Amino acid sequence: MPAHIREHSLLVARIATALAQAACEAGFPVPVQEVRASALLHDLAKSYTIRHTGSHAQLGAAWVLAETGNPRIAQGVAHHVWWPWPVDVRRHFLPMAVIYGDKRVAHDRIVTLEERYHDLMDRYGTSPKNIAGIERTQTQVLEISRAFTQLLGCDPDACAFDSGRLV
Repeated sequence: MPAHIREHSLLVARIATALAQAACEAGFPVPVQEVRASALLHDLAKSYTIRHTGSHAQLGAAWVLAETGNPRIAQGVAHHVWWPWPVDVRRHFLPMAVIYGDKRVAHDRIVTLEERYHDLMDRYGTSPKNIAGIERTQTQVLEISRAFTQLLGCDPDACAFDSGRLV
């Protein structure tokens, strides 16, 4: 895994893990280590699919499932780009935390959702179809953020994730 993807994945894991720990502290049981593992592995197949095409989320999830045998960890990898069902952070905490974490990290730094989506538009908003897809994921992550705020009692968008916990 190239260093820049590894650094991105470490930061995504920092955010997802902080969300999971906050959920546990709020009395909502979450498998913190599975959340962390999924976030660390979410871009496992990124460099392969850049060279050979394909969906890095689908391929990465297949690799993760084959190597770990854990469908929950693989689910977070498979769906870190888009969640195809209604947002429900109580029922699907792990993939929601990975999605949210991924959308708060641009390359190798933690940013606001607004900054991340400006970056995504600048890099990938090259066609009406791509723009619509980016806007769709932005709407979804804002819904995920609101759901985390409600569940955890604090706004993850207001957190810099630099202390290891939500503030």
